[in-house]
Amino acid sequence: MNLPEIKEKRDRLGLTQKEFADALGLGKNGDRTLRRWENGESYPSPLEYKTIMDFPEEPPFPAPDNPRFTMIDLFAGIGGIRLAFQKQGGLSVFASEWDKFAAKTYKMNFGDDPEGDITQIPVGQIPEHNILLGGFPCQPFSQAGLKKGFEDTRGTLFFDIARILKERRPQAFLLENVKQLKGHNKGKTLETILRVLREDLDYTVDYKVLRAADFGVPQNRERVYIVGFYNPLGGESIPFTFPEPTNKPTRVGDILEKVVDEKYTISDRLYEGHLRRKEEHKKKGNGFGFSVFNADSTYTNTISARYFKDGSEILIDQGPGKNPRKLTPRECARLQGFPKDFVIPVSDTQAYRQFGNSVAVPVVEAVARNMVDAIEKSGGFKYSTEQPVLTSIK
Repeated sequence: MNLPEIKEKRDRLGLTQKEFADALGLGKNGDRTLRRWENGESYPSPLEYKTIMDFPEEPPFPAPDNPRFTMIDLFAGIGGIRLAFQKQGGLSVFASEWDKFAAKTYKMNFGDDPEGDITQIPVGQIPEHNILLGGFPCQPFSQAGLKKGFEDTRGTLFFDIARILKERRPQAFLLENVKQLKGHNKGKTLETILRVLREDLDYTVDYKVLRAADFGVPQNRERVYIVGFYNPLGGESIPFTFPEPTNKPTRVGDILEKVVDEKYTISDRLYEGHLRRKEEHKKKGNGFGFSVFNADSTYTNTISARYFKDGSEILIDQGPGKNPRKLTPRECARLQGFPKDFVIPVSDTQAYRQFGNSVAVPVVEAVARNMVDAIEKSGGFKYSTEQPVLTSIK
């Protein structure tokens, strides 16, 4: 006899056997185990059965009941920036994400299906909103430095942010990017972005590099945060300042799981390759190579979207006589400050990509808190179309 409720549960979630097995933490051959359970070839233990049936079907992070402001979530990924602003009372009225796997994780956690490629979406389809959010890719501008402003940005994904700001004129925005944006194309890329935002679009703009480890996250992740306020809605007088570091002590052991499947231990072949490459780098006089951390390490390197390949930037020491291991997807979520009930409904490979591409949520929370407080101190949330200050949204 089989257990039809397991397959029915998986079908309701819209997950493959591999995705559901990974989400349940079933180990290396979890999809085969799940298939046997669904076909009645074997049966889960009572604890395993309970874990399956308790897997959440309702999104753990629904829209707030009494929102303070509206927002849109561009290049949304898995919703790390939304998560931070939603905690401050933000209601997302639009989201865009082209990657289908990230969109699946987003829907599972927030209940919303993001729209696809933002470059193909007319501004008329994007609702009015108070705050625009976007963690956009760093791309060169073909004519950066020629001072054509807005036109310089065509052909890049920043252009899509600019065209939405130009038409919708939200009261504020937060843009997030890699630290290297500051020096990209000898500084001309950032210079063009700031000029467009300030001169062409009429925003008061400030930016700062913030480090995750300074905000209680055990990761040496530095990102540029660009914040702007629309001048016709009082942008120049909004008393925003970037958050000060909390300097809360960090420890890698705080994000590590106590029981970890052997599949995360790297193979002898991979470890030998890491050791060989590190030695080659050392001979050349540079410090590149894999990095090993333990529970007592203060913080790790920056996790990246390529972590799924070999885990070289962050390996965890497992003591003498044993190869180090990669982080588990849940540990990656913790390393980015995601809450424990954030659902990971995709394969390990996709989860590594998603968390590597995401944000350190506590850092964004700190920025969001300061932005929202500053706006409310200066008269509250307004729309550029002279709509009344937001009190509630249906």
